[in-house]
Amino acid sequence: MEWVRDNLKHAPEILLFLSLAIGYWVGKFRYGKFQLGGVAGSLLAAVALSLVGISVDNGVKSLLFTLFIYAVGFESGPQFFKSLGRQSLREILLAVFMAISGLVTVVVMAKLFSLDKGMAAGLAAGGMTQSAIIGTAGDALSRLGLSPADVQKLQANVAIGYAVSYIFGSLGAIIICINILPRIMKRDIHDDALKAEAERLKGAIIFGPGEGPAMPEIVGRLYEVDGGAGKSTAAIERSAGTSTMTIERVKRGGQFIPITPDLVLEQGDIVLVVGRRAGIIETASGLGREIQSSAGMELVMNTQEVILQNTAYANKSFSDIKRSAETALKHGIYIIDIKRDGEPLALADNTVLKTGDVITAYGVDEDLKRLVKEAGAQLTSDTKTDFVFHGAGLVVGLLIGLLVLRVGSIPLTLGAGGGALLSGLLFGWLRSRHQTVGNLPVSACQLLKDLGLAGFVAAVGLQSGSQAIHTIASSGLSLFLIGVVVTVVPLLLTMLFGRYVLRYDNAAIFAGALSGARSANPAFGEVLDKAGNSIPTAPFAITYALANVFLTLLGPLIVAFA
Repeated sequence: MEWVRDNLKHAPEILLFLSLAIGYWVGKFRYGKFQLGGVAGSLLAAVALSLVGISVDNGVKSLLFTLFIYAVGFESGPQFFKSLGRQSLREILLAVFMAISGLVTVVVMAKLFSLDKGMAAGLAAGGMTQSAIIGTAGDALSRLGLSPADVQKLQANVAIGYAVSYIFGSLGAIIICINILPRIMKRDIHDDALKAEAERLKGAIIFGPGEGPAMPEIVGRLYEVDGGAGKSTAAIERSAGTSTMTIERVKRGGQFIPITPDLVLEQGDIVLVVGRRAGIIETASGLGREIQSSAGMELVMNTQEVILQNTAYANKSFSDIKRSAETALKHGIYIIDIKRDGEPLALADNTVLKTGDVITAYGVDEDLKRLVKEAGAQLTSDTKTDFVFHGAGLVVGLLIGLLVLRVGSIPLTLGAGGGALLSGLLFGWLRSRHQTVGNLPVSACQLLKDLGLAGFVAAVGLQSGSQAIHTIASSGLSLFLIGVVVTVVPLLLTMLFGRYVLRYDNAAIFAGALSGARSANPAFGEVLDKAGNSIPTAPFAITYALANVFLTLLGPLIVAFA
């Protein structure tokens, strides 16, 4: 064992990644409806491995959490800023109630079990997973006019109380947000997340990797001309009415011939028709017999996202643009999606376009290039991350975290995590406004979130787990159980307040808000994983920012009242 410990001292990262591997393996097991998940599993694995006596550096822990919270903010920036306003009042009240219920719970437990001020503050810091309470409580203890020895003892008790209660503080929040909250609401987080996303997308369907519609809107068909003989290509395309279609290739006598609007089709011509399914069905009966294949009639189509920058098309309805645009520009172009600030717009004739809207078009490369030249700029689907943009974003966030506002003797600060979240939100919003910069592929963003959060809680477990285990062994279970009460009671009271007073009716949104109000980052990670989309992020971002202020204030208040 000594040989293992000596070697691990030179590579403590082995224990970090071993915690992740074991934790995610354990987190897969399901017991009825209860499942730990990878984050909670990593925490428990790290606590067990902390008995080896090797911990990771604080800088590694801070780096991992910063990457996680920045990625979360960046992903939800546009939706967050749209959600601000009167509709955020529920989140504000939820965060205030959480802080007050936490203060009352700690003070009551301190009175009942004769806890000194230091131990009470430490249990609050760990049980509510707000490490900043250690600092504010320690500063408040130093101002009580006690002897240096007494101050040192009380400050040491802050650390002990924190170590004993922090592990369950993280795990308990996960259990309540993931398992108890859905049962109280009788709703499923994943189902409600999908419902909220469908409402936000206004009926648009977002397909995951490898998914697609069974009946695609844009289709291609081959026909052997019969009834359409003697008609020009322009006349046939016009016969589709509002459901557009185009003739992309014509083969006559085994030879391909150039397509012009006045080209007249002949009996036996093979034509490739591309367009909206409704338009092709409408014209198919008058065109000829559909055939399965014909040599050389294959055609590669493409999808391109275009940022609307041409002011000639701004502030005009979709129908006005279709009516006024030249036929040569519209030919072969199929608009399949329009987004504004990341939100889809209805493909309706009365939809008004604005500069900055992202238009997704379908067609052959030559037609798409013509559209890009006319409308604005091409939005490339690059697999590379814009490290200039995101490096600047992380620097800004960390600098914000260094700012300290003092209210009397109480220092208020967002810290690195709060600063990175705020910066992520801002830079995510900037990306939505200027989409030629700041690229962060979805897979890269997901890796930052998964590795950042799970690595952070594993680092916490490796650092605090051993001390918590030894303290429980020497002091009995009383301190641990008091920490459990400090964790559970404010969460349950706030959950009931949010459900029956604030009237939260969506489990995904409520779970995000509740985890943020407790600054419970591991719980939020599990909520995101359960939801399967970013719906819980906007309420989390609001309550998390408030919790960093409100819960930090608990330090001197507990010292004053405990």
